[in-house]
Amino acid sequence: MTGRVDLVGGGPGPIDLMTVRAWRLLAQADVVVMDRLGPTDVRPHLQPGAEVIDVGKLPGHHPVPQDEINAILVDRARAGKRVVRLKGGDPFVFGRGGEEVVACVAAGIPVAVVPGITSAVAVPAAAGIPVTHRGVASAVHIVNGQSEITPATLAALAEESVTTVILMGVGALPRLVADALRAGVPPERPVAIVERGHHADQRTTRSTLAAIVIDAGRIGVRNPAVIVVGDVARAGMLVPDLLSARSGIDSRTP
Repeated sequence: MTGRVDLVGGGPGPIDLMTVRAWRLLAQADVVVMDRLGPTDVRPHLQPGAEVIDVGKLPGHHPVPQDEINAILVDRARAGKRVVRLKGGDPFVFGRGGEEVVACVAAGIPVAVVPGITSAVAVPAAAGIPVTHRGVASAVHIVNGQSEITPATLAALAEESVTTVILMGVGALPRLVADALRAGVPPERPVAIVERGHHADQRTTRSTLAAIVIDAGRIGVRNPAVIVVGDVARAGMLVPDLLSARSGIDSRTP
């Protein structure tokens, strides 16, 4: 009997931001393959005896390579297991979910994808930053900060009506800023860095393109963090940090 694999987006971290379908699949799972940045406090809600496999990655340190993760998914499913690949954010937004789908399809394993709230939108929202806003930003450009900056990204950074959201970009921030300034992006362009969005120790740093590297270094900005470049990141543009509003929210699972 062949099992199946479901790639489940866990959102930015809090378990009550996952979908009802995600919860149903987790409750039925025989095996859960977890990321470091996904919701890590789901274990008490799994069925007794469920196998939990931690394949979390750190910047520059991938103890379980992607090929091995793919092999784990296929192996457990071939053994007849119901496998949930639980990811942070959305599986198809810099989550390498496409590679895992390809591996399952090539092995003849049934596979499906459950969308999750991407941190590119959810983390700025926790800090009161809308990635689009009428009259301010009408488009969003999402960037993998570990990749080389492209002409398309430089064009987005230079365009006032575009919000650029950079994921996994703290380590590359000096390079990204230098490339942008060299390409003529205005040094006064607003920048915000939101660390650990939707968690109790969330912190938001607001600055400008010219000053953000110094400001981030001075206070020790660290991953996980989302960098927002554009007028929506301007201090006081909309509302203050929204995390405190969560104090009245019941975060229990469905």
